[in-house]
Amino acid sequence: MKKFTLSEYTSSRLIYGCMRIVGDNSSYDRAKGKAALKTALDVGYNHFDHADIYGGGECESLFGELLTESPSLRDDVILTSKAGIRVGDLPNLGDPKCYDFSHNYLISQVEASLKRLNTDYLDLFLLHRPDYLFNAADVAETFMQLKASGKVKHFGVSNFSPSQVALLQSALSESLLVNQVEINIHNINSFSDGTLDQCQQLGITPIAWCPLGGVVYPAWGNTFSSDDEQRIETELAQQAQQYDCLPWQLILAWLLKHPANICPIIGSTTPERIVAAKKAFSLDYSHEDWYRLLEARNGQPVP
Repeated sequence: MKKFTLSEYTSSRLIYGCMRIVGDNSSYDRAKGKAALKTALDVGYNHFDHADIYGGGECESLFGELLTESPSLRDDVILTSKAGIRVGDLPNLGDPKCYDFSHNYLISQVEASLKRLNTDYLDLFLLHRPDYLFNAADVAETFMQLKASGKVKHFGVSNFSPSQVALLQSALSESLLVNQVEINIHNINSFSDGTLDQCQQLGITPIAWCPLGGVVYPAWGNTFSSDDEQRIETELAQQAQQYDCLPWQLILAWLLKHPANICPIIGSTTPERIVAAKKAFSLDYSHEDWYRLLEARNGQPVP
C-alpha cells in the first residue's frame, strides 16, 4: 500500500470508508463488515473514515467492537469521523434536517463518536457539510476546546468550497488537514473550481468520496446521457486492456495521477475488491491517456 505523510502520521493513500460496513445491521452483514475491516488492515489500509450518521451510529460501534477485541490496534490506525448533519425530528419532533456547527452540538457528537468507537480521541474530526449559518470564530473556538481536551488531534472539512475553507482557516491558529469532496469521472468540479488548487497551495489533502461514481455505480445526481456513458465505457475498456487492469482500477489511477495527492475512499465490503484497489498504484498511467479519458467524458477535446 502506498503511503504519504499527513501531519505526524503515515497514512495509506487509499482510505477505507466505513459508511456501509453494517449493511442492514443484521448479524450477517455486521460479520461481513468486520471481515472487510480486517481485510483492509491486512493489506495495508490504516486510515478509516467514519461519520456520526453512518448506519445511525452503528458503523462506528462496529469498529469499536474491533478495537475492543484488539486494543493495541488503536495505535496503528488513523480514525477520522465527521459531524454537522442533523437528521430530521431531532432533538424535537418536527425539526427539519439541517446542518449544525453550534458549539454544544459538535461537542456532543464528538463525544458520542468516541464512545461508539471505544477510543479516547479522534485523529481527525471533519465538519461534514457546510452549515450556512456557521460562525468561523465560534467553530474555531470549538475546535480548540476539543483539541485542548485531547478528544481530537487534528481537523478538516468535507464538501467545503474554497471560500468556505478560506473563511474557516482565517479563524484558526492551526492548519486544516483535509477537504473531503466528491471527485469522480462524473463530478470533476474540483478540477476547475479552485478546490484542488487551494489544496496544493495550502497543503490540504483532498479525500475523494464516491471515486468510482459514474463507472461502478451511478454518480450522485447523475447527469450523464447514454451517449456519455457509452463514450466513457468504450475509452475505459480500451485503456483497461492496454494497462492490463479493470476499468474501475484505471479510474483510481486517473484520480491518483493528479498532483494534489487525491486520496480515494474505498467503501467496498467485498474483500477481493478491497485488495484489488491497490493495483491502481502499479499502473504507469500516462499524461496523454489521462486527457483521452477526460475527452471521452466531455465528448469533445479540451479548448
